[in-house]
Amino acid sequence: MTGKSGKSGKLGKSGKSVTGKKTISLAKKSRKNRSERAGLVFPVTRLRRYMKVINADKRLTSSAPVYLAAVLEYLVAELLELAGNACRDHKKKHIKPRHIQLAVRNDDEINKLLKDVHIMEGGIIPGIRPELLPKARTASYYHAYDSQEA
Repeated sequence: MTGKSGKSGKLGKSGKSVTGKKTISLAKKSRKNRSERAGLVFPVTRLRRYMKVINADKRLTSSAPVYLAAVLEYLVAELLELAGNACRDHKKKHIKPRHIQLAVRNDDEINKLLKDVHIMEGGIIPGIRPELLPKARTASYYHAYDSQEA
């Protein structure tokens, strides 16, 4: 290893470099939190703390908060992808609650998961219920109308 002086990293008997400055050991591992070890963005330790509050008297495995964080991260990524697509369809740059509402209600599985959730400022899905549409008229209706005029 090279020190600040730029000389080679030869070590003396005391573990110091020839220049007299300590070198950083490559064998020393950098500390990683549980989210980084699992390759997640969601905070595993915080979820574990919340799970312990909910289940105070029950035991909790070490993999449960990791699994929960992975599932939540997947759901959020999926929802944001769909909301981003809805945002792009409306030629906007920022995701708003309306785009999240459209994403949730247009996806069957997420709509089933969030069927009882009300998204504030989300609006409603455009469409007319089939019961409110006028009924299709048969040929006999038009035939009866023509006979009345004559």
